[in-house]
Amino acid sequence: MNKVYACIDGFGNTSTVIDWAAWSALRLDVPLEFLHVLERDADRSAVSDYSGAIGLGTQESLLQELSALDEKRSKLATESGRRLLAAARERAETAGVARHDARLRHGELVDSVLEVEADARLFVLGEHRRGEAHGRIHLDHHVERVIRSAKRPVLVVTTDSFVAPARFVIAFDGSPTARKTVETVARSPMLAGLPALLAMAGSDTAEARRQLEDARLVLAGAGFVVETELAAGDPEDVMPVLVAGQAPALLVMGAYGHSRIRQLIVGSTTTTLLRTSVAPVLILR
Repeated sequence: MNKVYACIDGFGNTSTVIDWAAWSALRLDVPLEFLHVLERDADRSAVSDYSGAIGLGTQESLLQELSALDEKRSKLATESGRRLLAAARERAETAGVARHDARLRHGELVDSVLEVEADARLFVLGEHRRGEAHGRIHLDHHVERVIRSAKRPVLVVTTDSFVAPARFVIAFDGSPTARKTVETVARSPMLAGLPALLAMAGSDTAEARRQLEDARLVLAGAGFVVETELAAGDPEDVMPVLVAGQAPALLVMGAYGHSRIRQLIVGSTTTTLLRTSVAPVLILR
């Protein structure tokens, strides 16, 4: 596990993804590698095969034209991908990253992520949303699939511009997953030196206070300056407000825990917190 992989596609907040990946690589003191995957366009594939629908007289010529068009599209996509990767490396070098590389792949993003996972310390990718007036309603399925599939930490960039975090917030619920998240943060150099807020949503009980204090001691023992907050309400309502109050901040949480926090990442209420977070989200395994 010795690289930060930045998954870039040239759309949306790609520049911000590059900046966060560069920041992460510098903090972790590991090389940065950019990954751009040329995926097959399912919609285009569906209309590219007319072999069973066109007349015998025109079938061969039309298929040749369609094949030539697909080949041209493929060449243009490949050249565009190479230019994107070159620009990303140049931007990363400007940010101070000396060790960087890039790879262009064909296929599915998740498959490519899993192929390089053994060599990954962190994956960074952007969130592409489609929103309506009442708020964000859609999260790119790539984000969800990577979170579900990868066993390495994933940093999801939810913003359109990069601002280095001044602090971080850990969404804590006392579960084994949340405790493991705290222990992982304590061991990692990525967030070292940044003040932390341990935030819990729920009832104010003696047990909840004890769990928060135990977690605080773990981080304090690793040299972190830590505050705690126990707020009444549901995590999906409480956490975005707390994180917004700490801006510029990074939200840190665990994945696949057996708790309300878990339900924000997987299951029928998938991606709720990612869709509403005003800060990038670091998801730890």
